[in-house]
Amino acid sequence: MNSPTIPAGYQAVMPYLIVPKASQLIDFLHKVFGAEEKMKHLREDGLIMHAEVTISGSTLMIAEATDEWTAQPAGLFLYVPNADEAYQKALAEGATSVLELRDQEYGRSGGVKDFCGNTWWITSVR
Repeated sequence: MNSPTIPAGYQAVMPYLIVPKASQLIDFLHKVFGAEEKMKHLREDGLIMHAEVTISGSTLMIAEATDEWTAQPAGLFLYVPNADEAYQKALAEGATSVLELRDQEYGRSGGVKDFCGNTWWITSVR
């Protein structure tokens, strides 16, 4: 829901991932979750100062870690149409399993850790 305090296309809460290899993380998110790039601003050295991607209408902000802004990996819960497919894609793109997929009372769910240290809890409704 948008309000006068939230710009159109944004949500009240959005993850901001400060990571090493930010551009590679964006590629990973595109290949695994179908993320679409909204914007990208580069620093003078060509690394990402600020980028935004959307996954199923949710915005994630991403920046390259620096000495001033150190890496801040996160845990993210993500609903996907097919947890088995997304989980396998994540593993194929270099993620490691932290919890194999299994049926839970809230859906089919499992977890992977990407190369930046973020944990993605991948879930689909049964």
